Amino acid sequence: MASPTLITPTTSTPKRLLPVRSKHSTPSPSSTTATATTTHRRNFLSLAAVISLSSPLLVIPAALAASDEEYTKETQEVIQKVRTTINMDKTDPNIATAVAELRETSNSWVAKYRREKALLGRLSFRDMYSALNAVSGHYVSFGPTSPIPAKRKNRILEEMDSVEKALSRGR
Repeated sequence: MASPTLITPTTSTPKRLLPVRSKHSTPSPSSTTATATTTHRRNFLSLAAVISLSSPLLVIPAALAASDEEYTKETQEVIQKVRTTINMDKTDPNIATAVAELRETSNSWVAKYRREKALLGRLSFRDMYSALNAVSGHYVSFGPTSPIPAKRKNRILEEMDSVEKALSRGR
């Protein structure tokens, strides 16, 4: 049987009609391969997700936990850097470099100790985090050469004193 053709008043030559496939027709070999590939990919991804999510729960390395001495030493270093940076004169040519170093140091301190559950409840951690947030927020908002206002500067220095006192008491 010849394929049906469509003749309309505007066509000079008849056009062949394309066959319409029903939804219930048998799949072609290429669509079967695509379905099989998709199924294998889904199985692989779900297996990979299960393995990657469950493996950190099985092995918790002890090296991630910071010791109290390390925390105290690094916190003291950050305190010293904060004090020297916020007390610099705005006309000092090295202020932009000092602020960049302070932001890098404070970001690494926060990233390291924010994950430590034992430190989150400590007074020293809370006050240090608050002070670093105030310093960083100021320099992000107003730029590295903008001096910190006296009221904010006094509050930051008081928090630094509080952190040192808490560290000396082991808190």
